[in-house]
Amino acid sequence: MKRRWLAKAAIVLIAPVLSVMAAAQGGGGGTGLAIPDNVQFVGKQDPGVRKATAIVNGDVITGSDIDQRMALILTSNRIELPPEEVERFRAQVLRNLIDETLQIQAAAQQELTVEERDINQYYERLAQNFRQTPEGFSAYLRSIGSSERSMKRQIRGELAWQRLQRRQIEPFVTVGEDEVQAVIERLNASRGTAEYRVAEIFISSTPETAAEAQANANRIVQQIRAGASFPAYARQFSEASTAAVGGDLGWVRAEQLPEELSTLITRMPVGSVSEPIPVPGGFSIIALADARQILVADPRDAVMSLMQMSVSVPAGASTAQVEAAGRQLGERAQSMGGCGGAAGTAQALGAELISNDQVRVRELPPALQQLLLSLAVGQASPPFGSPERISVLVLCGRDDPVAASGPNADEIYRTMNEQRVNRRAQRYLRDLRRDAVIDYR
Repeated sequence: MKRRWLAKAAIVLIAPVLSVMAAAQGGGGGTGLAIPDNVQFVGKQDPGVRKATAIVNGDVITGSDIDQRMALILTSNRIELPPEEVERFRAQVLRNLIDETLQIQAAAQQELTVEERDINQYYERLAQNFRQTPEGFSAYLRSIGSSERSMKRQIRGELAWQRLQRRQIEPFVTVGEDEVQAVIERLNASRGTAEYRVAEIFISSTPETAAEAQANANRIVQQIRAGASFPAYARQFSEASTAAVGGDLGWVRAEQLPEELSTLITRMPVGSVSEPIPVPGGFSIIALADARQILVADPRDAVMSLMQMSVSVPAGASTAQVEAAGRQLGERAQSMGGCGGAAGTAQALGAELISNDQVRVRELPPALQQLLLSLAVGQASPPFGSPERISVLVLCGRDDPVAASGPNADEIYRTMNEQRVNRRAQRYLRDLRRDAVIDYR
């Protein structure tokens, strides 16, 4: 998707002729500025004017809140919305902000406060992920039409909801040892069968709102298939408690999923995203990130020591020049004698050299996984990259996975507990919506 920079609200325009006339007449209210007495505003409302859009149990959500959250979502996901989708997207963002407000209010009612220092620490870590200082990150947010305030509001909502779940939900969720043992027995009986790494976006609905919820889910699927980030959309739009981790459900077997999803997941290709699926209480969108066999060692669990050598291609280079640069890099990498000669080769080529000795094959793009597994130590991959930057990977070492051990009881317990907390959290949020007093303006 192309990066979409949100246009700022139109600037107040004042006719130059009026300004000159006002200056001649001593206008400007004694400020010394050439401001006419009869100021005429032209264009949209100034972005600093905060117009209330909804009041949720007395807390105001403004038009600026919506605009800034929209800017954050659109830019971070490189989404370009067609004009006819803008208002629908605004409505979805407003619903998210209402839920966020209800979550913050519910935490406050339980005297669960989110300290400013906690929010600031989270914000600093987020800035570091963008390789920026907090001040630089704030400036970046303003440049895209969002704000530090909008980001910190979202952080407050996530932290408040997490703490509320720990107080009000998790203590009342139990997973018995007999249940865990039953799962272990089923896993041992299922050795060699498939399990799946799944992520979910859940959009709740009632019979009255089902059509609208499905339409919203369809639009989300379209954006993700066009290149938007599934975890980012899950974080913003999913109403499941897994939203904070990008919708990740972890590794599950088909029979652990609701019936509506279990049949589908076995037919989905890895890397695909489903259509919205009707489930009790709403619609689910499923992404299949990976698949493997239960309790069977997978070569893709190998841990590799890799060096990446990269050269930059001058802007405006022709296709022939890019191909020539790729051939040169590939030939030098294959003849340099393995990783021991990488530093000298990189220096001779003016290339950047990065090393990492803890790369799990499974975490690499699918196109590289089988290629790297076929390399011997010291060999380099074919050149890959973009017209601006070409790279090769050199295999310096490899630790193959050990034979698969039995199922992990602690991991099974955590998975079952998270699933039950998730279901209770969804019901809790529905109750908050039902009891809320919301005044739309």
